[in-house]
Amino acid sequence: MYDWANSVYSLTITTAVFPIYYESVTRTEEHGDVVQFFGFELANTVLYSYALSFSFLFTALILPLLSGIADYTGRKKLFLRAFAYLGSFACAGLFLFDGPNIEWGILMSVLASIGYSGGLVFYDSFLPEIVSRDKYDRVSALGYSYGYVGSVLLLIFNLVMIQFPDLFGLEPGKLPAKISFLTVGVWWFLFSHITLYYLPKNTYNKKPEGHYLTKGYQELKKVWNSLPDLPEVRKFLIAFFLYTVGVQTVMYLAALFGSKELGLEEGKLILTVLIIQVVAIGGAYLFARLSESRGNKFSLMVMLFIWIFVSVTAYFVSGEYGFYFLAFVVGMIMGGIQALSRASYSKLIPADTEDHASYFGFYDVAFNVAIVMGTFSYGLVEQITGSMRNSALVLTVFFLGGLYFLLKVRFKKAQT
Repeated sequence: MYDWANSVYSLTITTAVFPIYYESVTRTEEHGDVVQFFGFELANTVLYSYALSFSFLFTALILPLLSGIADYTGRKKLFLRAFAYLGSFACAGLFLFDGPNIEWGILMSVLASIGYSGGLVFYDSFLPEIVSRDKYDRVSALGYSYGYVGSVLLLIFNLVMIQFPDLFGLEPGKLPAKISFLTVGVWWFLFSHITLYYLPKNTYNKKPEGHYLTKGYQELKKVWNSLPDLPEVRKFLIAFFLYTVGVQTVMYLAALFGSKELGLEEGKLILTVLIIQVVAIGGAYLFARLSESRGNKFSLMVMLFIWIFVSVTAYFVSGEYGFYFLAFVVGMIMGGIQALSRASYSKLIPADTEDHASYFGFYDVAFNVAIVMGTFSYGLVEQITGSMRNSALVLTVFFLGGLYFLLKVRFKKAQT
């Protein structure tokens, strides 16, 4: 149910409505797409890419220590609650962003991003504690599927409000989109309490003594020192990091690509996002079933080959129907690769460990740094070359690197 709660952020804020709203309210007749941000001039899409990079870099820096403290104290649920509240209130704060106050808009989007990515490490780390090992793949896929269903339902409601504001007694313009940001904050806040109510509070009955910061660091150090004895975990983390650079960059910046490179209007871009989400529901289940019959490694490799095809094809795509086709393909593999990555890592970490948050701290650091690398390099390549197409092509390198290291990972029979 936490996937159901927080996935509305991924869809409405990072993918569908906010990027399009942001691009439109920060573009002016006088300056075009150039904005002033604390005295600095740069393209609005470049600023957005850099802001996302900063948010995930900050999260990557604080998560390892926080996950160590969470493992030592047994208070993972407390940290999950804190990040859920931060993210949901920041989304609601975007209601006050109307273009000229770009500093406020960037600040709220950064805090929302920190709330979202920061909560994932604690949420993901509950999987080995509440599910038997043979159900990791299916339950992980089920979570992502719930997320896609919930986020699509709220997005459809918001789209009706944006396209037909008179039905809600609203004037056309900025207000319907701003209200949609508010609904995301409320949805995330309310539904997260289902998860927070049912999850175990302290699975291993930890009774902390001493200074939390010091003990948290020691907990993190213990897990770090165990990695040399876990070569498959190390290789998987490298593979996961590399291909996640590509996956997350596509997810975060696809709408801006369609708007800027193909000139697609808002309605068509949002339709594309809906296609991705609906198809992803089936894609998550499809590849979970494939992993049950052929193993996690085989399923992940198939998806990586398809991701390479997507990034190369994006360089050449020229019309809206080509973009729709790519959206359909991305939907099929988007949910699958995220769900199976989480399940695969759960199988590779030691079965007898109690330090799940610390192990997933490294997993989510790789996730966050990958987004930093992806969004920053995407913005940098666009700034240097003047085209997002070149940025999309560069992502191929990361997918190939991920495929190379994944080939080296050996899953035990019981783990596949």
